[in-house]
Amino acid sequence: MIVDCALYAGGRRLHRLDDLQVAVREAEKEDGFVWIGLHDPTEDEFDAIADAFELPELAIEDAIASHQRPKLERYGNLTFAVVKPVFYVDHVEVVEVSELAIFVGGRFVIVVRHGITAIPAQVREALGADPEMLQHGPAAVLHAILDKAVDQYLEVTAAIDIDLDEIEDQVFGEDPGHDHAERIYKLKREVQQFRRAVVPLVGPLTRLADTVVPNVPAGAQPYFRDVQDHALHAAELVEAADTLLANIMQANLAQVSVEQNRVGVQQNADMRKISAWAAIAIVPTSIAGVYGMNFDRIPFQHAPHGFSVVVTVIGVVCVGLYVAFRRNRWL
Repeated sequence: MIVDCALYAGGRRLHRLDDLQVAVREAEKEDGFVWIGLHDPTEDEFDAIADAFELPELAIEDAIASHQRPKLERYGNLTFAVVKPVFYVDHVEVVEVSELAIFVGGRFVIVVRHGITAIPAQVREALGADPEMLQHGPAAVLHAILDKAVDQYLEVTAAIDIDLDEIEDQVFGEDPGHDHAERIYKLKREVQQFRRAVVPLVGPLTRLADTVVPNVPAGAQPYFRDVQDHALHAAELVEAADTLLANIMQANLAQVSVEQNRVGVQQNADMRKISAWAAIAIVPTSIAGVYGMNFDRIPFQHAPHGFSVVVTVIGVVCVGLYVAFRRNRWL
């Protein structure tokens, strides 16, 4: 459950802590903060941490239960944030979404991870190499996590743009008239899921950039303002991708409808030709069938020129039908 629990002071990591009560006391003693990372904790597993740091019950419920919207909430002197990191699996065109719940107190920061994301580990390593930033305390951890998540949003939008260009080429260039609806709908569904991670985060970042938030010093607001700008840009790109996919879907459906109509017209023309040739062929077949019967009293059967007359009649009727069908553009 606990991935890491360490004491930080003076812009550096001091040592790992195993006893939560000792962690609280040492953070006060060293004028530092405790950084705890957890992965998919259950309610029972989280109880010891909640008691040690006096976490609010509502925030605990949100941290344990995943599938929360990105948000920023204030509980007295505690700031609670939820952010959804993402990464793009290009070969299957799937946006994988994880979730981080972050408790920011005066002497601690607790990061609860749900799903697969390397952001907590990357942030811990990056801040470990940046003592100046780490001296800002728990707010530095919150900023670094949000900044890393938003950078991932921009990376995912760039990857989605490549697939959008490919789909556009298929619909309008390489393979027009064919049905690409399944791929377009699948990517649109993934973009919608991505949108639910990006757009709601803009509001919390605006609060961090423009208002006073517990345990986030005013001097840190410019850093959050930079993250907010990037998040706004990512949100605009996601909205544009969603709109473009909707337009491509409509264009694809229109092209498919046109192609189906063209095929239908061609099939009707083919059926007319088949019917016309069948009508012409039925004349000699019918007459030959009559003369093939075993009767004596059939016209021209015993006449000297009976065969020639019958063949001539067949030819005249067939030619007449052919001319009539040609005039009506059946042939």
